[in-house]
Amino acid sequence: MLTYKTPNRHGYSVKFSPFNPGQLVVATSQYYGFAGGGTLFVLEITPSGDLIEISKFQWTDGLFDVSWSECNPGIVATASGDGSLQLWNLTNRQFPLEVFREHSKEVYSIDWSQCRGEQLILSASWDTSIKLWDPSSVLSVGTFCGHSKLVYNAVWSPLIPSCFASVAGDGLLKIWSSNLPNRAPLTLHSHNAEVLTCSWCKFDQNLIATGASDGLIRGWDLRYFAAPIFEQKGCEYAVRKIQFSPHYASTLASVSYDFTTRIWDYRISCEAIEIIKHHSEFVYGLDFNLNRKGEMADCGWDSLVRVFTPSVLNNVTK
Repeated sequence: MLTYKTPNRHGYSVKFSPFNPGQLVVATSQYYGFAGGGTLFVLEITPSGDLIEISKFQWTDGLFDVSWSECNPGIVATASGDGSLQLWNLTNRQFPLEVFREHSKEVYSIDWSQCRGEQLILSASWDTSIKLWDPSSVLSVGTFCGHSKLVYNAVWSPLIPSCFASVAGDGLLKIWSSNLPNRAPLTLHSHNAEVLTCSWCKFDQNLIATGASDGLIRGWDLRYFAAPIFEQKGCEYAVRKIQFSPHYASTLASVSYDFTTRIWDYRISCEAIEIIKHHSEFVYGLDFNLNRKGEMADCGWDSLVRVFTPSVLNNVTK
């Protein structure tokens, strides 16, 4: 396991580069995100097996999420507590390439479209709105309103063009088309609690999972919303983030306020197949390495970034 400490900064989001298997970025906040500034760390796994900092970027407010460009290996976007988004060139250590300012409250989620031909960014905010951005313009190209409480997460479908999902404090999962800003074609009351995270399956375009403050993870089939097709139990506190594996169809991971990172296989059990306890505070960020099967990263409020391969993923087949 590789470890890097972000001094005086608390981790909110970690993402591996889709281009370089040994590079990752970490969005962090000062004073746990309640006050102070934010720092974007660019880390690299060296050939000798060390996790080192190669650069960092400062912002005047906390950074809550980060997403890589899907067409340029040197560009990332971040989401901030001051309601703005920043576009960074990782070869320029001074200032953002662009700053997008339309949200009136914290931006908690940012996602860059993975579908070919769509270079669009989603932002989800505590102002209850979701906005769609073209990186070449400072003005948003669409605003999506439908949630009644804080929107915690909005993510593009990796398989369906122009489709994205959102979850919020109102307990709802909504499925949207970026071409229809006035309504969500599908809406589901997915939890009797705040829904903090969602993730699309990378192998089945109809499968999406949600994680909530009730400690539950539920899987949903877009063709049948009457009941979840699976429910994973075991987290003692809120599920902060979930993510489906890009390599194993029925595997997903979660991080939680109970200080754990858990690996699940919904076809095997409703309980975690591995529980990892290597943080001493809330675990916030989570990512799978697209280019190295089984490798993961997480980060938390204890200022630690961990890169590791869970033992159960060493021998899992697709």
